[in-house]
Amino acid sequence: MEIEDLIFVGFNSRVAALDRNTGDIVWSWKAPKGTGFVAVLLDTDRLIASVDGYTYCLDPRTGSTMWENHLKGLGTGVPCLASVAGQSSYPILAEAQKEQQRSAANAGT
Repeated sequence: MEIEDLIFVGFNSRVAALDRNTGDIVWSWKAPKGTGFVAVLLDTDRLIASVDGYTYCLDPRTGSTMWENHLKGLGTGVPCLASVAGQSSYPILAEAQKEQQRSAANAGT
């Protein structure tokens, strides 16, 4: 399954990948350390999950752990993630709107 076919959900120390067409769970993962809220960032070909001061890099296709960093000495709490390569919905929505405008323009000609 391709990354584009997945939706990632994080909560309660867990991350799940859902099939975007059916909603079925493709894989699930539980943080070995840390509890509570999970921040999730799709970073191109890596899925970053951070929970309670522990940060993990997962393979978004399989959910397997690629690396982990306990960020010793930085504290705990609700994490915030950012990356130059990370994807948010804004660029995707912007491209979808452009495509919709192109389709509407072509339909009018």
